[in-house]
Amino acid sequence: MARGLLYALAGAALGAAAARAAYTAFTRDKDTGSRWARKNHRGEPITLLEGPAFVAGSGVAAALAPGLPPRVRLAALLAGAGSGALGAYDDLYGTTSSKGFKGHLTALARGEVTSGAVKILGIGATGLGAAALVSRGPVDTVVNGAAIAGAANLANLFDLRPGRAIKVGLLTGGPLLVAAVVRDSPMTAALAAVPLGAAAALLPEDLGEQAMLGDAGANALGALLGLAAVTQLGRPGRLVLLGTVAALTAASEKISFTKVIAGNRVLNRLDMLGRRPVDPV
Repeated sequence: MARGLLYALAGAALGAAAARAAYTAFTRDKDTGSRWARKNHRGEPITLLEGPAFVAGSGVAAALAPGLPPRVRLAALLAGAGSGALGAYDDLYGTTSSKGFKGHLTALARGEVTSGAVKILGIGATGLGAAALVSRGPVDTVVNGAAIAGAANLANLFDLRPGRAIKVGLLTGGPLLVAAVVRDSPMTAALAAVPLGAAAALLPEDLGEQAMLGDAGANALGALLGLAAVTQLGRPGRLVLLGTVAALTAASEKISFTKVIAGNRVLNRLDMLGRRPVDPV
């Protein structure tokens, strides 16, 4: 347990420090900042540079964190940087002509290659690549790759309100980290701690409505937590994880997570924690 705790603390500290340093560096350049400027749900200006800062910070931390075998370290870099780069492409060049998993795949079936379709297929490929580095056999590779890619996509579906995607990441990744420490699994502890530390370090700007993870950050956060989960769970647990991710993704095509959260007292309280009050209608 002591070793797992030590590696978790080191991974979280490295992730937090690297993400803060990256965010400071990226937001210092006004030309870069203008390319990543957007309007949030209130119509107020924010920056999406939080996403690249998360990707860079978690990447540096994954490269330096103790307790990661070379293949696992490479898997973390591939999952985080790969999904983050594809998310950044969608952030910068994406269109809204097609929306949702179904919308992008339907457009692709018509011969229209949307930025979302590129991201879906690309994250699927990077998820499989990362899974191949940590899996035993083709079946595990497919299951783990689908879970990593699905988690990357699902995390992005929550990045619609200040702090929401990071809170979901902390609430789902936190128990995974605790389990890894209790079971003295230093590898998983380090894998989970890196993105959690980076995300927590960027939470103040997110809650303050100054920045958002965007596709780049949310995809990378989900992918890294998915990778950590598949290294900890047995096959039954990984199948449950994959089924849950698939069910929530399918549900998002029909229902609004924002409306569901707003309609539930407990979820809404968690969602509003640390945020500005909702503007009166």
